[in-house]
Amino acid sequence: MLEVRNLSKFYPVRGGKRVILDGINLRLEKGQKLGILGRNGSGKSTLIRLLGGCEAPDSGTIDRGMRLSWPLAFHGGFHNSLTGLDNLRFICRIYGTTIEDKIPFVQEFSELGKYLNEPVKSYSAGMQARLAFALSMIIEFDCFLIDEIVAVGDDRFAHRCQVELFEKRADRAMIIVSHNPTYIRKHCDCAAVLLDGRLHQFDDLEEGFAFYQANQ
Repeated sequence: MLEVRNLSKFYPVRGGKRVILDGINLRLEKGQKLGILGRNGSGKSTLIRLLGGCEAPDSGTIDRGMRLSWPLAFHGGFHNSLTGLDNLRFICRIYGTTIEDKIPFVQEFSELGKYLNEPVKSYSAGMQARLAFALSMIIEFDCFLIDEIVAVGDDRFAHRCQVELFEKRADRAMIIVSHNPTYIRKHCDCAAVLLDGRLHQFDDLEEGFAFYQANQ
């Protein structure tokens, strides 16, 4: 189970600070799929980064009782001077998993060809996102953190991403943040709304949508 207690985050601005998250509380069970709705700038991506360990909260706790992914397609943790394959090896060592059996999948799925042997700093943003998504799939995460659209590239590659994540890993928990109710309705079984720094959680999707629409 994932449990978040009184999580807060602010950023300094001229003349003071801007509170993004204010006392967030959240519980997620294994296999549960939670959609978090919110307007642009409401703090959805900030929450995902905190859950994934990409940033630290200013207060509160995150009890990770299951293994959480980093935000899918996030490539801020790459070592840019290392090659794509070296980054793969580094991530496998961090997560304590085997390496050589993961290489064929990343080679085939990312479609980066010879660039896997080149430094990541030479990649385009799209190439980095494809590598990041492929690397996300080689670790056995209990819960995937998904910030809006997880697929990159053309329609064919986008479809491959959807199959790999939502079909082959349908038994995993997921947290999806979006301002698109259709996307949430398609992939989630419960909802929450991030409004004015507070998180309102609903067991029923439609109740969550109604609250979101009423507070637009």
